[in-house]
Amino acid sequence: MSFVKGAWKILVGIKDALALLLLLMFFALLFAILSARPNAADIKDGALMLKLQGTIVEQPATPDPFGALLGDGPVVREYAVRDLIRAIETAKDDARVKAIVLDLDGFAGGGQVSISAVGRALDNAKKAGKPVYAYATAYANDGYQLASHASEIWVDPMGGAMVAGPGGSSLYFGNALDKFGVKANVYRVGTYKSAVEPFTGSKASEPAKEALSALLEEIWGDWLAGVKSVRPKANLQPIIMQPAEMVEAANGNLAQLALNAGMVDKLGSRQAFGDYVAKKAGKGLDETPGSFAQIDYDDWLGENEPEDEGDAIGLITIAGTITDGEAGPGTAGGETVSKLIYDALAEDDLKALVVRVDSPGGSVLASEQIRLAIQAAKDKGLPVVVSMANLAASGGYWISTPADAIFAEPDTITGSIGIFGIIPSFNEALNKIGVTTDGVTTTPLSGQPDIFAGPNAAFNRVAQSSIENGYRDFLTRVAKSRNMTLQQVDAIGQGRVWAGGTARQLGLVDRLGGLDEALADAAQRAKLKTGGYHVKTIEEEPDAFAKFLMDATRSDDPKTVRLDLFGHASLRQQQMMWQAAATAQELVGTTGVQARCIECELMVPGGNVSAARSGWAALLAKWL
Repeated sequence: MSFVKGAWKILVGIKDALALLLLLMFFALLFAILSARPNAADIKDGALMLKLQGTIVEQPATPDPFGALLGDGPVVREYAVRDLIRAIETAKDDARVKAIVLDLDGFAGGGQVSISAVGRALDNAKKAGKPVYAYATAYANDGYQLASHASEIWVDPMGGAMVAGPGGSSLYFGNALDKFGVKANVYRVGTYKSAVEPFTGSKASEPAKEALSALLEEIWGDWLAGVKSVRPKANLQPIIMQPAEMVEAANGNLAQLALNAGMVDKLGSRQAFGDYVAKKAGKGLDETPGSFAQIDYDDWLGENEPEDEGDAIGLITIAGTITDGEAGPGTAGGETVSKLIYDALAEDDLKALVVRVDSPGGSVLASEQIRLAIQAAKDKGLPVVVSMANLAASGGYWISTPADAIFAEPDTITGSIGIFGIIPSFNEALNKIGVTTDGVTTTPLSGQPDIFAGPNAAFNRVAQSSIENGYRDFLTRVAKSRNMTLQQVDAIGQGRVWAGGTARQLGLVDRLGGLDEALADAAQRAKLKTGGYHVKTIEEEPDAFAKFLMDATRSDDPKTVRLDLFGHASLRQQQMMWQAAATAQELVGTTGVQARCIECELMVPGGNVSAARSGWAALLAKWL
């Protein structure tokens, strides 16, 4: 009998192995078919379809596609801002593109700088004679900022548009930590370095509120001015400042209110919108009501890849939290980024280097590792230009200090020159359940930092002195880079964040402008002819099969993702909760001193929330 059971197990194993092999062969074949480059002949006349179901980012992260396959939910897409701009710019002068359509039903936002850059590309397309049509069930801040660049804005009669300025609440764990007997031992420098405040108190300090209020007012003013410049007929002020009165006066009809205020041009269903676009772009291949001829975004990008002509200017993107070790796109691993730079320098074909920064900072050690790699490019004689995107704060500014010139946008969040360290201890929590500590030591630092009994006075003095020395290092690097004294940098440092316009006035930034301006400046410094260079992107080669699995599990169907105003509010709440939990987990889970701006991260949708699902900070959030 045992022989029969053993033979049966072997047969079952062979069967399972064959099934797995066939499944892998099927995926490999499907991958080969779907990953084939698009044929230009397959792209017919129609509307370029920009169905943005996800977020606009500087550098898309690499999610875990197998997690989605195993039922962890569909992967929300991240759209690279440079890809969107390239798609729009190439469509501008192509006769096959009859219109550009923004489908913003599932748009989850992006940084203000990124959205403005895409908006400028849309403005250029309109000037070239391409109509731009936007449609959504409802518009919130980011969606409306992008839609305002359209020739016509449509909204579903069941939806509407409601704009709320930046700001809101953050979580403060101080009282909860006291309740559970957990102490956050904090070591920091900077009056405005508020990253640690959620773990030490129950509210924001007055300096933190002062700095954040000034930052938000400047960025919000730019948002209003930007929308007004492309949408002058929109009467936003009453709806923004008296939302309850305006909505009640409209009997709760948000769509009609948006139409009356000039925020949108037409009310209509998706079918009516499709029929309208079809008059310009042509009917779709099927007979479905509301269909129109469409040009797929990915196919269009595949056909319109940039050409490598002339000399090469290297472009490396440093996006996301700066971490020690290796990391994939969307997170700036010190080991990964520095190796990419050194490898590019070894090829000896670059004439200049442009560093695109979109990071709130992170590990000081990793920031210094990246800074040294950028400095190596400068030591080699290459012009180095930094282009700041949405965020270039704290460690994001640290890595920018070797630059010959720093470009930023008016809405870039930068500065936050300060560092901190945080170590939790649990002695009071242990005492509450009757657990005590005891032992012997040989030196003042034996067993330190002691998370069970708490760090002693000697360790606290050593740690704080080390942080103060690190802050002096930060000031020294900035002072040398910006031709300032230590006292001048300290006066605008102390962990305070600044908008790009003010940072320019303070001398932290050289010029206002985007990536194109930074590339042109780098070319000029390298004495290259106008138009006589190409951008050589310095990045890791993506795993093609993982990308295929990611695309296969991603939901792009507008019928499955439609957000009304309640949906937008819910999405924003989810983003804030997961990002706050991720921030808490990352802060207490890091292995070194941090140069990081937490308030900056919460102002830009997206971010790395993978760490939010584990660790004591996440458990605390669940208990609360």
